[in-house]
Formats: sequence, structure tokens, C-alpha cells
Amino acid sequence: MNKLIKVFRQTFIYGIATVFPRIISVLLVRLHTDKDILENVSDYGSLSIIFSYIILFNVILSYGLETSFFRFFNKESNKQDVISTASISIIFTTAIFFAIASIFQVEISLFTGIETQYLELVLWILALDALVVIPFAYLRAKGQAIKYSLIKIINVVVYFSLNIILLILVKKFASVSDIASYIYIPNYEINYIFISNLIASLVSLILLIPFYFKINYRINIDLLKKMLMYAFPILISGLAYSINETFDKILLDFMLPDSIAKSEIGMYAACYKLALFMTLFSTAYKLGIEPFFFKEANEKSPQKTYALILEVFVILGSSLLLSVVVFADLLKLIFIGDQEYWQAMKIVPIILLANFCLGIYQNLSVWYKITDKTKFGAYISVFGAMITLILNIILIPIYSYVGSAIATLAAYALMAYSSYLLGSKYYPIPYNIPKISFYIVFSVALSAISFYFFRGNFIIGIGCLILFNLSILLYEKSNLRLLIKGLNEN
Repeated sequence: MNKLIKVFRQTFIYGIATVFPRIISVLLVRLHTDKDILENVSDYGSLSIIFSYIILFNVILSYGLETSFFRFFNKESNKQDVISTASISIIFTTAIFFAIASIFQVEISLFTGIETQYLELVLWILALDALVVIPFAYLRAKGQAIKYSLIKIINVVVYFSLNIILLILVKKFASVSDIASYIYIPNYEINYIFISNLIASLVSLILLIPFYFKINYRINIDLLKKMLMYAFPILISGLAYSINETFDKILLDFMLPDSIAKSEIGMYAACYKLALFMTLFSTAYKLGIEPFFFKEANEKSPQKTYALILEVFVILGSSLLLSVVVFADLLKLIFIGDQEYWQAMKIVPIILLANFCLGIYQNLSVWYKITDKTKFGAYISVFGAMITLILNIILIPIYSYVGSAIATLAAYALMAYSSYLLGSKYYPIPYNIPKISFYIVFSVALSAISFYFFRGNFIIGIGCLILFNLSILLYEKSNLRLLIKGLNEN
């Protein structure tokens, strides 16, 4: 129990680095969906598509090296070799990518549909984001959660502040201020958003640049081969994950009629953001437990600890799922002010559940990471990506963005189930399946009742929430006593 308390403390710190920046970023949804900023829903759709490509290429440019770094940093005795080899690798590949992409900007623009005026900014953002991958991984590996969190928070504060300055203040004061009038360019809003992102990424790199001055800059070729072999399945998994996460918007753009595609994507992307609360929780949890998984692997019989970690995740995640669903119509007033976007609210419970399943999968994936069977992670992720692509192609013509939401849920649920089945064979962990199933099924049932049958009736919604949390208190009495005792001892 003491071990878990330590993990959860670190998770809390990482959670601040994840939750606070993401909360600020979701506030930007309200800003970007304001008609005074982006006049049309289609403009927000275009912005969402470009960010989808950014997510995809972020995965390519990090090519699984972050997870590989964790593994070898804990495994190898010569940690300086791991640091320098990984750093040289990421610098070299980033430079090669930037050079080639800069030469073929026009061709990339034609292929992706991203205008060249945005593409140049996007390339710089991708390069800067790639260069901070290893420094951030180093901070996590060394347990420097506070420093990690602080830099992440600074990044998003800069991004948020510049959005406010460039999208609101500069326009407002352009007629009375020489500086504002010099900066202000009409119909330049999307450019301003990417400029804000670029400057924020640059600030992060500047704060982490001392890391690169402490490196010996010698490369261990044998070690690099091992790290890349370990990382390759992670890359495939990451690509598959990015397909699950982003290709719905890209496919919607390709498959829907041009007259409605961007608008449909804009509505879908805005309401999708309300599922961010589950994503925040899952990400923070993952950041805290991933280094712990590798350290705990060296202990005697770590399986019971892994099982308990998943139980806690499911309990907390189920409660969060129901909470967001119950208050979804209040949250839309806060985060999505323009009613034109609200047409897509029906996808919120589906996407919340999908991201919950993804979080469960990430917890279940411990077996192939600590056994160095990362190829199975690639297999599962590719399987999920195939489900995503096939179901999107089938469902988009029939249900539009609702079809994309269903495809996402199906993919993540099947990935979690597949990982459980394979883990049971190669690295059995004594998960309490009846308890886990109870919490998931009960929370989903109450969510469906609240949202689809009594939507807007907060008396029934809050009643469902109270009922679910009471079941947790009754079911977990003994564990709660142990937890409280452990907290008092620490």
C-alpha cells in the first residue's frame, strides 16, 4: 500500500502537469469556436484537421524512443551512454526530417491539403517538439516530476497567453496602438494560433536546452540498435494509436461532401473535447505509473500490485465517466459557447467511454512492456487501427461523425480485451474481473440512463452519481481503511 501511495503522489504531480495545461487548452476551444475569432464552424474544422496531422507526425518524429529510453535507462549500467545515444539519434532524425520536408513543402501541401502558409509553421513546431522528447523523458526517469510539470505548465501558459494577445487584444487595439496595428493582419487567425504554438514550443526547448550541454555526444552503435529494435514496435503502436485518435477527422474530410465536411468536423472536434476530462485522467495516471511499472518489475511478485493499480484506475475512471456525462450540458455552456457546435453533443458519452477503454488498455499493456514483448503492443495497436479504418469507412457514409465515435469506441474496447487475453497467456496478472466488470457496466448503465433517457434532469443525474459513489464506499470499505492508514503513516 505504501508503494501505491508513493506512485499516486507522483501521479498527482504529473497530473498537475497534464490536467492544468489541458484545462487551459480546452478553454481555447471556447475562444476558437467564438464567431468573432473563427467566423465559421468550417474554420475550426480546418484547424482540427491540421492538428490531427501534427499529432500523427509527432509520433513519427519520436519513433518510440521515449519508452525505449525508459527501458534502457533502468536496465543499462552506463546511463550516460543511453542519454547521449538517444539524444544524438533524435537530433539527427529531426534535422533530416526538417530538411526534406522544407524542400518538398509544395508536394506535402498538395497531399495533405494544408496550405503552405500554415505548413511552414507546422514544420517548425514539429521539429521543436521532437527535440524536447528525450529531455522530458530524462526528467521523468530521474523522478523530477516537479520540474517536468513546471515546464509543461509554462508551455501552455505561453500558448494560452499568446492566443489571447494575438486573437483578441491585437485586433481590439489595432486602431489605437502602433504596435498592435503593426502586428494585426486581417483574416490571419489560424496563423496566429500556430505562431502561438511555435513560440510556446520554443520556450520549452530553451528551458530544456541545458540538458543538451551536459551530454558527452558519443554514440554507442550497439546500444542504438537495441534501443531502435525495442522502439520500433512502440512506433508502430504509436502510429496505430494516432490513427485511432486522428484519422476520424481526416477520413471525415475525405468521405463527406465538400459542402459539409469542414463544418461536420468542426462540430465533432469541439464536442470531442469534452471527453478531455477522461483523457486527462488516463494520461496523468499513465505518466505516474509507467516508470513505476519498470521499477516494480524487479520486485518479487509484482503482479498483485499491477492488478490493484488497474482496479483503482477503473473505480476512479468509472466515477469520472458518470460525472462528466451527468454534467455534460453544463460543461458545453462553459467550453463551447456557440450553439452551432452543440449538434454533436450526442457523441460525448461514446467518446468518454472510448477514452476510458483506452486508459484500461494502457494499464493492461504492462505485461508486454516489462517482458520486452513490445511487438505485441504493435500487433494490438495495428489491430485497433484496422478496426478504426474499416468501421469509419463503413459508418461515416451512414452516420457521419457519430459513426466515427462508434468506431473509436469499438477499436479501444477490442484493444483492451485483446491485451487482456494475450497478457493472460504470456504474463498472468490476477485481475479481479468480476469487480472491474461491475464498475464498468454499472457506470455505463447509469450514464446511458442519465444522458439518453433523462437528459437535462439533474435530479436523476445527480441521483445516479450518488448511487454509484455509495456503491464504491460499500464495496471498497476495507481497501479505504488501508489507504487512510497508509496516508496517516506517511
